[in-house]
Amino acid sequence: MKVSMIQKTRIKGGGGYVFAALAAASYGTNPIFAKPLYADGMNPDTVLLFRYAFGIVLLGLIMVGRGLRTHELATVFRVSRHSLPQLVLLGILMALSSLTLFVSYNYMPVGIASTLLFTYPILVAVIMTLVYHEPMSWLVVVCLLLATTGVALLCTPSPSPSIPPNQVLPLSRGTEGVSLNSNPFMLGALLVLLSSLSYAIYLVGLNKTRVRTIASMPVTFYVLCFGFLLFVWRIGYGGTFTLPRHGLMWLNLVALGLLPTVVSLLFTAWAIQRIGSTTTALFGALEPVTAVTLGIIFLGETVNLREFLGMVLVFASVTLVVRRRR
Repeated sequence: MKVSMIQKTRIKGGGGYVFAALAAASYGTNPIFAKPLYADGMNPDTVLLFRYAFGIVLLGLIMVGRGLRTHELATVFRVSRHSLPQLVLLGILMALSSLTLFVSYNYMPVGIASTLLFTYPILVAVIMTLVYHEPMSWLVVVCLLLATTGVALLCTPSPSPSIPPNQVLPLSRGTEGVSLNSNPFMLGALLVLLSSLSYAIYLVGLNKTRVRTIASMPVTFYVLCFGFLLFVWRIGYGGTFTLPRHGLMWLNLVALGLLPTVVSLLFTAWAIQRIGSTTTALFGALEPVTAVTLGIIFLGETVNLREFLGMVLVFASVTLVVRRRR
């Protein structure tokens, strides 16, 4: 019996590692779909509005299909009213993380943005240690150091990108006020760090609130719904609603709703249930690797020796995490 329980635990943990890796890799596809939409005239708020809307529709269809198959359609969307405040908060945190990250793409290269976003595993580990007194083993520290060093090597500074006029967000309406594009790189860095902090709190919230007892699909569905309302509010009160100029760009919006939204959030929730917030966050190292790889394949970018060494360190850190509980 003991051997059987150990085997079940290993299988469950192994599945958690796979889910965490897939969640990170799918989330790393954000810039490859978002940047062409910006070039096509859309702004971050509208891109995210469609991303969340398509995510809600796609996940809703999946849930309806599951409910019809199991004859439980009446309960598939049901959650406790006591969990609603926490779901609202998680939705706002997720939307804020998405918004600050997507806006940062206008002020700095997406590779560097993806690199800086990886600070969230460190923030998760710190929050879990300071707030919940989770022990931080030496192996976790080593993994964090390896992954952070690898991501730092992946970060190759480049000239600040030009910012289209329709994507500049002035801090002051006056002609002499400071604007958000006065120092693009520093502003972008601050936005990504805010995105990282929001996402770290979101991951901890999934693991340490009553939401943990709810199935992953309804949690993800309501997180998307409440996040969607934030973008409706922003566009409705002073924002600008934009549409793609080219028909093929709608495929990018659907892809954003599927891969870095439904797939990533579901796999993240499943991974946290199996291996916890800290270990799941460590797999976020695969996000910048995904961004670099897709840049090579679809954007014709190249990888130098420094970036290659960074990838090696990132994968080494993930390998250590996988071997940690074996």
